[in-house]
Amino acid sequence: MLRIAVPNKGSLSERSTQMLVEAGYRQRRDPKELVLTDAENEVEFFYLRPRDIAVYVGSGDLDLGVTGRDLLLDSGADAVEMLALGFGRSTFRFAARPGTVGSVADLAGRRIATSYAGLVRAHLAEHGITAEVIRLDGAVETAIRLGVADVIADVVETGATLRQQGLEIVAEPILRSEAVVIRGKGRAETGADHRIDQLTRRLNGVLVARRYVMLAYDVELARLDEAVSLTPGIEGPTISPLHKDGWVAVQAMVPRDDTNRIMDSLYDLGARAIIVTSIHACRL
Repeated sequence: MLRIAVPNKGSLSERSTQMLVEAGYRQRRDPKELVLTDAENEVEFFYLRPRDIAVYVGSGDLDLGVTGRDLLLDSGADAVEMLALGFGRSTFRFAARPGTVGSVADLAGRRIATSYAGLVRAHLAEHGITAEVIRLDGAVETAIRLGVADVIADVVETGATLRQQGLEIVAEPILRSEAVVIRGKGRAETGADHRIDQLTRRLNGVLVARRYVMLAYDVELARLDEAVSLTPGIEGPTISPLHKDGWVAVQAMVPRDDTNRIMDSLYDLGARAIIVTSIHACRL
């Protein structure tokens, strides 16, 4: 059995589980279930704390895992990122009182509070900065007001919470994170495994299906080149003759976010019967 770790709770758990279901894998129905066997796919899933997953994968006790890029790097585990999954995105930034820090160089000698001490230490070392890193389990926004730190490093979305504490974002981002599939470095060196290849293909298929839709339309042959320039597809559109002189039917995958703009442009070219269909799964 291929042994895969999945977040048991938190922001990554539900979306990881949903993606695996879309990829054709069994997933637990009872949140108290810690292990689930998917015999048909030769996979065993282990539901663990997201922060622990990189450690188990890096040690070789588990083959693969789904966790955050931030948690992987913070852990220092002997594991590597294999596939980005496109959800759970976050940005890690430094914040301080206005006017106290302008760049990374200004962090030298400061006290920096964070829940991701390993990640921050690695970032500071990369820039040759020496500072005191104070690890807290959470609520780091109050660390400066309470006198524990001069600077904090945390996930930043809008910055509203920081402003409420009288803080501002400083320096460049530490990291842009998202959910990723990871594997141990030792596992990566052991060669191909059809179950890992299958998982990767399936997850990539889900990612493509979420980013693209299938667009079909009819257009005059005289305008076909212009229409195809709008809908080039992945490897080229499918074009079929219609039972109508001088017209063809076209089918192509297009980016989901651009669908309405492309439909408007096709309509302006004279295309008709423009239909959009969702893609549930694919292999490219």
